[in-house]
Amino acid sequence: MTFKELLNKAFKENTDNTFIQLFRYVFVGGTAFIVDYGVLALLNKALGVQYLLAAGISFILGLIANYMLSVTWVFNSKTLDNRYVEFAVFAVIGIVGLGLNELIMYLFTGKLGLDPLVSKLISTAIVFFWNFFARKIALFSPRRKDITVESPDGSDIENNGK
Repeated sequence: MTFKELLNKAFKENTDNTFIQLFRYVFVGGTAFIVDYGVLALLNKALGVQYLLAAGISFILGLIANYMLSVTWVFNSKTLDNRYVEFAVFAVIGIVGLGLNELIMYLFTGKLGLDPLVSKLISTAIVFFWNFFARKIALFSPRRKDITVESPDGSDIENNGK
């Protein structure tokens, strides 16, 4: 495989390959962080918006950026047909990730005495994998097509991806 083909596979082609998706998700997470952090800085520092309100708004905009990039570039398959339900589940997974972040920060800083910045690095890595795999499994796993299931009376029931 040439370097150009490798770049094309890593960045352009649709894929269900978990390793390529994880690679792309690093960029998506970084972009979402830049949106979140940038909007927080803009609202709070430049416009004087109270920091908690600014943080809530910036979190939501970062989540939207993450969702949009994830569905257009990272994940090829979809589990749900309804985009509103899909986004709601995506957001709930993100909120659980936020809760995990807080718990990990508390455990590593509050209980073990680590510096908050070290705890944040640990938390970021754990929550990154939580967000990626929870979203991949819940929302973006390939649907199983043409599954034949035997009913209780012994006859076959075809799923056909429905």
